Amino acid sequence: MNNMMMKKKTTQGRKKIEIKKIENLSNRQVTFSKRRVGLFKKASELCVLTGAEVAIIVHSLGKRVFAFGHPNIDAVINRYTTGSASSSSSSSSSSVADPKTPLGAHEIQQHNRHYAKVSKELEVERKRKELIEGSKLENGGSFWWDDPIEHMGLEELQQYKASLEELKKKLLMRADDLMLWL
Repeated sequence: MNNMMMKKKTTQGRKKIEIKKIENLSNRQVTFSKRRVGLFKKASELCVLTGAEVAIIVHSLGKRVFAFGHPNIDAVINRYTTGSASSSSSSSSSSVADPKTPLGAHEIQQHNRHYAKVSKELEVERKRKELIEGSKLENGGSFWWDDPIEHMGLEELQQYKASLEELKKKLLMRADDLMLWL
């Protein structure tokens, strides 16, 4: 084989790293995202290969909750907290805590409250999306910020300005959220 035909390796590939906290925030967030995906993939493979029931709950730096569960997260957590046997396997294990010290009622209530809050926020956003899409259809396919301002009165212009400032604030907050995951 001719050496001229071989391409030079451009990545560092896999290498052993020291397990310690990553100081650079951006690198830490990238590592979190990649390792979370890898962890969930390995958990899924474990379930498929062995029939194990697995639940993983991960809190990110940005206070977001990510969860993986097979057959589903609720079934595995309920089994873990109540200790009831399942027909699919005779023993259970947890990567979150020691089986001798199951999650307390307080922690479960916190997760349930967080889940309820996020579910409500999701429902509000879905309704908001429907309103926006309905408003867009009513305006002939355009949004309120596309309307001409030449014929607006002072009060309408002030409201328009306030709405634009609120939109800008929300866009900046959303951009900051997205930057946390890059």
